[in-house]
Amino acid sequence: MMSRFNGNFVRMSSTEQIVAYHDADTPLTGVLYGRDPHRKLPGILLIHGGAGLDEHAREQGRRWAALGYTVLACDMYGDGVAGDRQRVMGRLTALRDDPDLLAGRAQAGLDALRDQGATTGAYGVVGYCFGGLAALTLARAGAGVAAAISIHGSLATPRPARPGTVTARVLACHGSADPHVPLEHVTAFAREMDGARADWRLIMYGGAMHGFTHRDARAGATPGVAYDEVADRRSFADASRFLADAIDGAEPIDGAEPVDR
Repeated sequence: MMSRFNGNFVRMSSTEQIVAYHDADTPLTGVLYGRDPHRKLPGILLIHGGAGLDEHAREQGRRWAALGYTVLACDMYGDGVAGDRQRVMGRLTALRDDPDLLAGRAQAGLDALRDQGATTGAYGVVGYCFGGLAALTLARAGAGVAAAISIHGSLATPRPARPGTVTARVLACHGSADPHVPLEHVTAFAREMDGARADWRLIMYGGAMHGFTHRDARAGATPGVAYDEVADRRSFADASRFLADAIDGAEPIDGAEPVDR
């Protein structure tokens, strides 16, 4: 057990570490999972949903690390924001409405993951809900990742991808009964990805609502949000295969130029 905290990490366990980093003047704190002292592993930047870096995001970090990845569950809001609804909504809205700010904040997490020196240099980004939007925004900005995966995330954007800018392989896992991401957004996303000449895939899960991976979400508690065990299990299997295929043979990108900030 390490107690040192010097701006890099404090060891929480053999596979779980706090990572402190910055995006410009904004201090951020993420959690690193699956670091192996004996070998480097492919990396995943995991981006939390609207509530911030909560237990759901931490659970997903452990879940992906168990497959053999070094995972940074990043922080998109900044220290002291999660748990304060008013501040959360302010940060979420500011990031959602500014693609440059959103991509830059996600890129800061990717840089922090790369700086740990625990990866092979091949990366994927996986986001849930708001994090799905962030993952897609990072891909739209041309970030150096092998794959960008959105799981029950928003597909709409104020700045559609331009032809040739999306170099990552893109997967969107979407619930067919999600009222927060209506079918017109799905159709517009398909047109956008085709127009950008992206290598992309959309998988829809019949009857699944928004937030279908959130085990604590109960139908009716939040309108349009409910856990769906089948969609959760299938989307994780689909995303796992997609990411493994994308990363297999991917060129290392350590030292790659960051996205425009």
